[in-house]
This record gives sequence, C-alpha cells and structure tokens, in this order.
Amino acid sequence: MSTLSLQSFQEQVSELLLRHRSLLDVLSKNGQSNSSVNRSVTKAVTECGCIELHATKQTFEPSFNLEQAKEVVGKHVQGELCENCKEAISSELGRSLFYMSALCNLLDINMDEVVERESKKCSTLGLFNLS
Repeated sequence: MSTLSLQSFQEQVSELLLRHRSLLDVLSKNGQSNSSVNRSVTKAVTECGCIELHATKQTFEPSFNLEQAKEVVGKHVQGELCENCKEAISSELGRSLFYMSALCNLLDINMDEVVERESKKCSTLGLFNLS
C-alpha cells in the first residue's frame, strides 16, 4: 500500500473492532464480506450492465510463448465499471480487507509478512504458483 502500510491498517482495525472480537464472529463476517464482493460484481453485470460476462473455454496452444498466451487468454469481462459499481465494489473490498485484517489480528499474523511471503512465492514459482 502506498502511504498507509498494511501494518498500520492492521493496528487501526485492532483498535476499531469491538463487536466481533470472537474468532468465530470474524470468520463468519469475513465470509459474509467476501460474498458481498461477489454480489456487487454480479450486480454490475446483471442489474447495472456496465460490464458483461462472456465466459468461454480458455484454449492454450503448447507452441505459444508467455506473451502470446497472455494475449489469447481472456478475462471474460467486456466493458468498464461505471462509477457507482466501482464505488460499491471498492467499498465491499474494503470491508473484506477489514475482516481479513481482523482475522490476522486474532491469530497474531502480520499482514505485511503474509504479503511479503506470497510475493516471494510468486517470484519463485512464477506461472506455476496457482496451478
């Protein structure tokens, strides 16, 4: 994050979280906030229509190099989020980040370290990271 570190955000969340300090409460709120992100994206497609979903089978040719493969693989998204949908999705992502931070706090996990470890893993494994 730019001027605000994940650590300072995590400390802020720790100070603000009063009602849901139980691990079970935070787990359920984290799941609920993630579902709200999904719902906001879905509403951008089905209610607003500012983006469209055109999902098809992703085809990969063994002869393609990395750059060619990136050009062929699609996002399945057409259009751009309108300001209202972008704001709604950003808000839900923020809430999701809040509860992720709360979960880290309850389990004594430093978010900066999580991001750093994941970044190193991505650098080491490259394309094979999530396969």
